[in-house]
Amino acid sequence: MSLELFDQFKQVIEKSKEILILIPENPSGDAVGSAWALYFFLEKKGLIPTIAFSNNISPKFSFLPKPERIFTEISGARDFVLSFNTEHNKIVGIRTEDKENKYSIYLTPEKGSIDPRDFSFILAKFKYDLMVVIDTPDLEKLGKIYEGNPDLFFEVPIVNIDHRSNNENFGQINLVDMIASSCSEIVYATLEKNDPTCLDKKIADCLLAGIISATDSFQKKNTTPKSLLSAASLMDRGADQQEIVRWLYKTHPLHILKLWGRTMAKLKWNDESKLVWAELTLEDFIQSRSNPKDINLILEKLQENYSEGKIFMVIYGDVPESSLVKMKIGDFETAMKLQSIFGGTLKRDVLEFSIKNGDLSSVGKIILDKIKELAKIS
Repeated sequence: MSLELFDQFKQVIEKSKEILILIPENPSGDAVGSAWALYFFLEKKGLIPTIAFSNNISPKFSFLPKPERIFTEISGARDFVLSFNTEHNKIVGIRTEDKENKYSIYLTPEKGSIDPRDFSFILAKFKYDLMVVIDTPDLEKLGKIYEGNPDLFFEVPIVNIDHRSNNENFGQINLVDMIASSCSEIVYATLEKNDPTCLDKKIADCLLAGIISATDSFQKKNTTPKSLLSAASLMDRGADQQEIVRWLYKTHPLHILKLWGRTMAKLKWNDESKLVWAELTLEDFIQSRSNPKDINLILEKLQENYSEGKIFMVIYGDVPESSLVKMKIGDFETAMKLQSIFGGTLKRDVLEFSIKNGDLSSVGKIILDKIKELAKIS
């Protein structure tokens, strides 16, 4: 990226006080690491950062220092102002009452009665001076945060940080580098150019965790000499690579390990479509004391352990007459095609949908046949 973009980021930060950092629903380790690091950096600069995203993050990132202001929805971002013209009649008293789902404001005028024409109702400016959107190719990927606050994205300037080729460049400043391994690598370069003295061990740990997560501990093809150099520089600043790897790849709660074991016992593989999948029953969740929310982590582990696989899937019972499917797909174009076939919701690289068939084996065969057909067309 050009120095001009780094300079623009520095200038807009210097003009801001309250900054909202947004990451997508069910954020990746890269999104978490880069957002956490930016939060602590802005705090050290004397600013007021806030992080917002829908849903939860994986417990494997719990070892990272946690920002204080993290929300799953944006509330109080904008005041509603009741304005009264006091040029001819001043307000000498005010009281409020909250009763029976009705909030009342009582105003006492200095003289006579209040003229309704002296009132006006306005929406104040949003309290945020700037938004930084990380690891999000388009604003719809922010989910409920975007859906519930559309005006925010038209009135507050946006810095867009991403490394995907399909990013829509929706920001006023677009720090989009398709050559970078991760958003954490971009954030590191940006912060280092902005003020390297603020990059302490806490920030370095977050950024290195993001890079390691995005590159699968430097094993993926997106690992470049630049990403390795960034990682080395972060370790020089105190980031603990061994501790990060231990948490990300070797430490899991007991219920996850139990569910992983039951998944491995039922694992299936189709060489033609490069599909890895398992069919889990209600009994699997009960015996492992886990729940369907843990499937995303199981899909990650499948992807980590089966390098030949392209699509990773878990099918599980919903109600007797239907089944739910979660599918992790590395290729975005393939993910879009599968969504067009099966419907459902696509969050990052995980497609979730239901099929009106309670027989898990039958559902697996239906999906496998569809994927084979898609491969022939492609």
